[in-house]
Amino acid sequence: MAGTDRRKAHAAAHVEKGAPAVILVRTQLGENIGAAARAMLNCGLSDLRLVQPRDGWPNVKALGAASGADAVLSGARVCGTVEEAVADLNVVHATTARPRELLKPELAPRAAVTAMREAAQSGARLGFLFGPEKAGLRNDELVLADAVVRIPLNPAFASLNLAQAVLIMAYEWRLASGPLEDVEEPPPPTGSARPATKQELLHFFEHLEGALDDRDFFPTPEMRPRMVLNMRTMFERISLTRQNVQTLRGIVRALTGEPPPSSVD
Repeated sequence: MAGTDRRKAHAAAHVEKGAPAVILVRTQLGENIGAAARAMLNCGLSDLRLVQPRDGWPNVKALGAASGADAVLSGARVCGTVEEAVADLNVVHATTARPRELLKPELAPRAAVTAMREAAQSGARLGFLFGPEKAGLRNDELVLADAVVRIPLNPAFASLNLAQAVLIMAYEWRLASGPLEDVEEPPPPTGSARPATKQELLHFFEHLEGALDDRDFFPTPEMRPRMVLNMRTMFERISLTRQNVQTLRGIVRALTGEPPPSSVD
């Protein structure tokens, strides 16, 4: 393939350890998945996660558009929900071109990558979150992100193809890394000071919201979704550690009179 140095080892051997996962949500076209995989491998990323791809998986059209990035596609993980796809991650940045009412930090791609690389130094696991081509991410999915990334483009024509957006974020990550051969794997997360995973946060949210339901905290069923969204956004902005989450769950148990858990969940 043009542009490929065949004197190098296989492309899959030149992926960056600890690089962000790329999560594509409800992607409509297999060709876009394949083109996104190609962009990922161009920049040394390989962890592809697909949430409810419209045309199912595997997809022969994705393979054709990947232009040789077969290793990324063969390793892709299919998930039923965004929550499942980000469960093991500590820091997630989502791309969106639409104004949102959620109080999330808004970053340009380079600033987003800088923040993520700082988090990686502490062993955080990272992810870039991309919505479907037509509608973008829903608010209940965006609330799982730590920040929103806005790519500065012509405001009169800011629409990007999905693979283009993936390439911009992957390239910014690659640009900040220096030569791939020189990139060291970040240390594994250790101790209670590590950032909480999204799964740990979701378990806390469900615990807190269940306790509030039991005590009729929400004035009406119609108001509950917005209040839950606001609470989750508030806690996501704090950048909680694993120990923070355990402490908060202990507080909920103390206030509700629940017994302590038999094991850490």
